[in-house]
Amino acid sequence: MSTVPITPDLIARAGLRLLNDVGLDGLTMRMVAKELDVQAPTLYWHVKNKHELLDLMAGLITAEAADGVEGPGRDETWQQWIAGLARRMRDAMLRYRDGARVTAGSYSTGPSIGRTFELVLRTLTDAGFSATEAARAFPSVLHYVVGFTIEQQARTGENYEGPNPYAQTMTIDETRYPLTASVTKELDAVDSDDNFEYGLHIVLAGIEAVRQEADG
Repeated sequence: MSTVPITPDLIARAGLRLLNDVGLDGLTMRMVAKELDVQAPTLYWHVKNKHELLDLMAGLITAEAADGVEGPGRDETWQQWIAGLARRMRDAMLRYRDGARVTAGSYSTGPSIGRTFELVLRTLTDAGFSATEAARAFPSVLHYVVGFTIEQQARTGENYEGPNPYAQTMTIDETRYPLTASVTKELDAVDSDDNFEYGLHIVLAGIEAVRQEADG
């Protein structure tokens, strides 16, 4: 049996280690207990259920993304700063199999998360947003990043028991669907870095357009 003191943080880190091997669907509390060399009841003393475990794991992923984040530089626009934070979030989720699925819908708390959100609100209000506008705008960016990354990680095929269907080149009937057939290359690369950046630009441009419309 382990002699290391069991804490919620230690349990969450064990969950993240296992995540890369078994994925979100395969992860169990019993498996985490075995990883830590403790009995399951010991685990439940600190973490009530798998959902609470996922909340803690999501908090660690989010804290990784927030680590070292500071406010915008002298000549950095709010769009550039938010885009940089979005990339950090995506990178943190991609470090773990199903990292985006863990993050989605989880309730994450902690000093680094609160500090980062305060920086976000400060950056946007300094750029002319009201606090309410800023509080509505940033979640739109966050939801885009999480959604894109969920799709990207699904396309690895790790959670399929058989062959990965995404590994096949898309075949389209050119006669019936000529426009779709003309962009199969782009559709096959929908989860690429370039497409992430393109979508992020659309989201940020849309936020700015809505703000200007409200001011006008």
